[in-house]
Amino acid sequence: MAVNLTAPQAQALFPVAGVRLGTAQAGIRKANRKDLLLIALDEGTRVAGVFTRNRFCAAPVLVARAHLEAGEEIRALVVNTGNANAGTGEGGLRAARATCDETARLLGSRPGQVLPFSTGVIMEPLPVERIATGLPACIADLQAANWLSAAEAIMTTDTVPKAASRRIRVGGSPVTVTGIAKGAGMIHPDMATMLCFVATDAAIGAAPLRAALAHAADHSFNSITVDGDTSTNDAFMLIATGRAGNREIASETDAQFTALRDAITDVASELAQTIIRDGEGATKFITVRVERGAGRAECRKVAFAIAHSPLVKTAFFASDPNLGRILAAIGYAGIDDLDVSRLELYLDDVRVASGGGRDPAYREEDGQRVMRRSEITVRVVLNRGTASATVWTCDLSHDYVTINAEYRT
Repeated sequence: MAVNLTAPQAQALFPVAGVRLGTAQAGIRKANRKDLLLIALDEGTRVAGVFTRNRFCAAPVLVARAHLEAGEEIRALVVNTGNANAGTGEGGLRAARATCDETARLLGSRPGQVLPFSTGVIMEPLPVERIATGLPACIADLQAANWLSAAEAIMTTDTVPKAASRRIRVGGSPVTVTGIAKGAGMIHPDMATMLCFVATDAAIGAAPLRAALAHAADHSFNSITVDGDTSTNDAFMLIATGRAGNREIASETDAQFTALRDAITDVASELAQTIIRDGEGATKFITVRVERGAGRAECRKVAFAIAHSPLVKTAFFASDPNLGRILAAIGYAGIDDLDVSRLELYLDDVRVASGGGRDPAYREEDGQRVMRRSEITVRVVLNRGTASATVWTCDLSHDYVTINAEYRT
């Protein structure tokens, strides 16, 4: 069960002018479930994306990246679940391109204007004929208000659809930012086994759009981990239709840029945290905050050392304040000149360690009280600078093993 997470309400997800979404049950892996999504974009829309750094990246990642780099105006994104089309060689590339060909034919655009995305089981051929058969139903279903249905259509082991929306004012004009994501396991930065699609109707140039995307990714999806595994299919796409009526944001120094970037980051951060709350088998949502470091990079090193540790994560699952495991993770994080005698460790409001060991005022029952909570903050104060970083993770439970042992059955 997801940790303090419920499905979003359709009426809370604001339509984005210039974006329409349609879903279908294509039977790609299982019958009678939404597993195909088409996102149609109006002319003039700009799209930017970041993708997994896994060297065994999936065929759709290679094709989508190539289409973006070619510079054609993107008019559609097509997403299938149930099959990752990864580890499929040249046949997988042909299948991804065939998906683009058929989508373009039906929409009256060019194949290079279509971006394909897949998620699901690796090393199985993509049943592209089922996608082709399902696409007309997606087209018939295209609606601006279909964000919740779209979130449902991209789920795999997710137990809750993930979507978020904001309305702000940019340069005096009302602007909408709405996004959906999927992911529950195989989650690790750069990026994660996740797909995310965020759209805004703001008018923004290509370069600042890419800058906003990079900032949002760094402070959201690249700050989460479920299990330390980096997927083959990750993608985070940012879409800007330019329909809001604001003066176009031409650069990062534009006065309007920060407000839009922060709204996009806010949506992405909420979606990233829902992925952790819905982590496979998760029972605890854990925030790891490292403060007063010499630089953000070293703060992230320490945070991820804690968040990745199976020993730390299983202690949280058991509600066991075996907090020496956290100290050990801090110690092997890779800060060679770390003075542990200056470090402080907190669980929520409880100071656990100081002066290189157990804090004199710490009591086991205080640690136990915090560890029983479903949401916990681990705070590490390095006392060597002014930088900070935050990472979100979850515990590691028996159910995580069961879900992944039985994933293909």
